[in-house]
Order: sequence, then C-alpha cells, then structure tokens
Amino acid sequence: MGLEVVHFLNVGSGDCSIIEHTSGRVTMIDICGGNLEPEDELVELYRARKPKGNFRMCQYPTNPIIYLAEVGIKSLFRFILTHPDMDHMDGLARLLDAMSVLNFWDSGVRKEKPDFGRGSPYSEEDWDAYERIISGRSGTKVVTPRAGDRGKYWNSDDAYGPGDRLQIVAPDDHLVQTANDTGETNDASYVIVYESSAGPIIFAGDSHDKTWEYILNEHRDLVCNAAVLFAPHHGRKSGRDYSFLDVVNPRVSFFGCAPYSDLAYSAWWYRGLLYFTNNQCGNVRIYPTSSGNVEVFIENQQYADAYAIHNGYTTYEY
Repeated sequence: MGLEVVHFLNVGSGDCSIIEHTSGRVTMIDICGGNLEPEDELVELYRARKPKGNFRMCQYPTNPIIYLAEVGIKSLFRFILTHPDMDHMDGLARLLDAMSVLNFWDSGVRKEKPDFGRGSPYSEEDWDAYERIISGRSGTKVVTPRAGDRGKYWNSDDAYGPGDRLQIVAPDDHLVQTANDTGETNDASYVIVYESSAGPIIFAGDSHDKTWEYILNEHRDLVCNAAVLFAPHHGRKSGRDYSFLDVVNPRVSFFGCAPYSDLAYSAWWYRGLLYFTNNQCGNVRIYPTSSGNVEVFIENQQYADAYAIHNGYTTYEY
C-alpha cells in the first residue's frame, strides 16, 4: 500500500491538483503553468525572494511537469479535465510528451476553439492536444463518467479495495446538455470527491450555482462536513451563491491565485471557516491520517512560521 498524498500546486491563475493513491496510482486534476520554462526569470526571482507582508507566492508559479519529476512521478493513471477552459489545460501537450497518461476523463462539455492570436497567454498546441484526445487520435483512453457512475479503479472494488475512492458528484447528463446548449460550461464542471482516510476532499473545478444545486439535491451525503475543499473557480467571487458552504462546512479550504479584491473571502469569514491561499502558501501537500486529521505542509516557510507564531501552533492538523 502506498502513501496517501494530495498536492495542490501554485500554478498562477489556474488549477492543478495531484492525488497519490494508496493503490500506487496517480490522478492529476487539471493543469496550468505547464508551459513555464525552467530558465524563466521567475525561477531566479523565486530563489532570491524575501517576501514581507503580502507573501506574493503567486508571482512564483510552479511548472507541474517539473514538479511531477521532482517528486518522482513518472506516469499518470488518469488525468481529469474538469472542463475545457485553457487555464485548466495549460501545458497539456507538454504533459503528454513528458509521460504516459493512461486515462483521460472527459465530462462531455464542449466549447469553440479559443482565439490564440496576439496577446493570448495560452498555447494553441494545448487545445490541439485536447482535441486529439477527445477524438480518440492520441492513444490515451478516453473515459466519460458522470455523476453517480461506478467503475473499476475509481470507486469499485479492485485488488486494493474500493478502487481509488473517487466519487463523481457532478455533472450529470442534464447539466452537460444544458451547458452545451447555453455555453455556460462552468455549470457542468466536474466535481470530484476523494474519500480520504480523513474525510471527503472536494475538487470543485469551476462549478457554479446550478452545479451545486444539483449536488446538494442528489449527492448531499458525499459532500457534507468535508475535510478539505479546493474552492470552486479558484475561490473567486464569480457573482455566485455560497450557501452550499453551510452544508459542505469544510475544515480547511484552499484558494488559488487571483487579485485580493476578486477572492470570496467574506463567504468564509461570515461562516468562520478556515482557508489558505496559494499566495500565502505556495505549493501545498496534504496528508490525510488514519486518526481523521489532515496534516498540511506548505512550501513557504516564512508564512508557516508566521502562522505558527500568531496561532501558537507547532504542527498543523485540521
């Protein structure tokens, strides 16, 4: 049995999470920053930084492909694309060149090809790689599970027990059809619940109000009192309803990178919920424990020390 680890990467204005399952299989959910070059000036700035006050970790994003190599991950059992926005597949082509990806999860949401003209921060190669995959021309197996589905290796029994304990709580067929009809692709973003030994860990993608209305009606028991929530839409306000937090009630939440004024801090403050940001922490590793706790390790030692002093902690368990 392998070690159970969840990685939440500091990838700028996008998403990328990795799960190392006890089966030894590895899941990656979305990718961003995969086109950052290791020789970029950002790397030199990262080595020399001495942040004060604003911890500014969002200025020093991680390339997930380099990160995977550094932690010794050489292949992915599955890549889950929550929805086809470029900030969730930035670096997909390079990822496929760098390692084998056995399975690609496709929710069925479709968008028109973006404009990659002058000024676009994204690479057309990544969109082309995505289209090759979903058309069956890449050699990677395409899997299309929907909410409530069961399957070997993700949530049905295999040689290691109940698969990798991944539950799909959105989208269902209706959400996908509606999103494709209206163009509101966030309404059919994948929402994945990893049933860790410490409780539910929720990867919310860019899920919006219709998604959460469906989840609370159909899969409430799988998301209530979560151990960890990776906030939907990177934690941005998004003009949305946050009452789903009353049910999810996460012990700890994580926000991605966005301007301070764009993040939905007040929804968490109002409810007394604990949260951290990539801007504070940099990369995050989460170790669910058999005692039901969540051990959190962060990249930014300065923030860790400041947080511990302020709160009187020497270890971080939630």
